Amino acid sequence: MSTVSTPEKRVIPDRLGTPLRRIVASWEVLLFGVAVLIFIFNSLASPYFLDAWNLSDATFNFTEKAMIAFAMALLVISGEIDLSVAAIIALASTAMGAAAQAGIGTPGLVLIGIGTGLACGVFNGVLVSVLKLPSIVVTIGTMSLFRGISYIVLGDQAYGKYPAYFGQGYVVWVFSFEFVLFIVLAIAFAVLLHATNFGRQVYAIGNNDFAARFSGIPVERVKFILFLLTGIMSGIAAVCLTSRLGSTRPSIAQGWELEVVTMVVLGGISILGGSGTIGGVVIAAFVMGLVTFGLGLLNVPGIVMSIFIGLLLIITIAIPIIARRIKIMSSR
Repeated sequence: MSTVSTPEKRVIPDRLGTPLRRIVASWEVLLFGVAVLIFIFNSLASPYFLDAWNLSDATFNFTEKAMIAFAMALLVISGEIDLSVAAIIALASTAMGAAAQAGIGTPGLVLIGIGTGLACGVFNGVLVSVLKLPSIVVTIGTMSLFRGISYIVLGDQAYGKYPAYFGQGYVVWVFSFEFVLFIVLAIAFAVLLHATNFGRQVYAIGNNDFAARFSGIPVERVKFILFLLTGIMSGIAAVCLTSRLGSTRPSIAQGWELEVVTMVVLGGISILGGSGTIGGVVIAAFVMGLVTFGLGLLNVPGIVMSIFIGLLLIITIAIPIIARRIKIMSSR
């Protein structure tokens, strides 16, 4: 009696790889490996790198920029961008400087700095969310507007005479108030993006703005809030930077918008929107801080650092696009 063999049933997995494999292959793990390698290289290249107080000083290379990058990450995930963040710092610092000359104390200066950032965020948010103007065009315009106001007010002068120890000091040992604030904000934004309904709305908008509207998500309101957050974080960064420098010039934070965007993209946030994590941005902040501090210890000129940051931005944007094209070509 003959039997007819039936073909084996093929099981198609509903997920690509195991959770452990996905974690190991993630951009964040790769970036963390790069950070470790940079740390080791800097340790071997300079005998001063491993000093605890030098490492504490190194955190000032990225904490203020990273504070803005946390909010910028959410904005980019939603499909928008804000290139006026450095100019907001300049305007907020100018407002704080004028207030300091009038004798206003530290609490008032902090409120003025954050309030100025909030006002700038509202202005950008209205232009993009209410008037439906392209965010890249709007924020290029406000970048010139906000910094231009600072130049008109200050000219070639500078504000000083800030209160003694304004915003300075250490919480414990080598951990500055600014670094602790950076950690607290990183946790807060991680929770906001990855553990709340608001964060899920941000991802949905970035993946498909049109579908998000039909799902009942208030797209304009969410984007408006994101511009407010970016303005507020720029104001907080202005408070930290101004207190650290002890003075205000209209050129303060010049070029920071490039470094903030580089930090966001290097952290794995898709420039096209819809994907990325706050954890990646945190690691990217450390990577950029370690690189710039290490180059500084080796007396590398600042223009070389600018060239490096520009190349880093191009490479991190190009890698996923090229990888996607290679994948499409190999599947044909």
